Amino acid sequence: MTFQLGSALLDACVLATLHKEDTYGYRLTQEVKVVMSVSESTLYPVLRRLMRDGYLETYDQQHMGRNRRYYRLTETGRVKYEEYVEEWKQFSSKITDILEGGVCDE
Repeated sequence: MTFQLGSALLDACVLATLHKEDTYGYRLTQEVKVVMSVSESTLYPVLRRLMRDGYLETYDQQHMGRNRRYYRLTETGRVKYEEYVEEWKQFSSKITDILEGGVCDE
């Protein structure tokens, strides 16, 4: 993708992925990579910030004899996810209008 993607869009993608189901960091990275270039070293600071902001929480679960850290949305995270969905609908509609030669209404 040639478009620059900002941190808010990365946050939205993380919250959207976790809205579907709880998951662990590596799998989350793989799912987000489908839509944007992101490494684990980029994603973990984002996860820590989202946790600090109250959007995520963690829990550990055994997997093949080892603990795996899972992330899940808090209620505040679910609300933020819904806000991102609404903002994206408005934003993407305006971009589509412009790219297809239309005029963007405010």
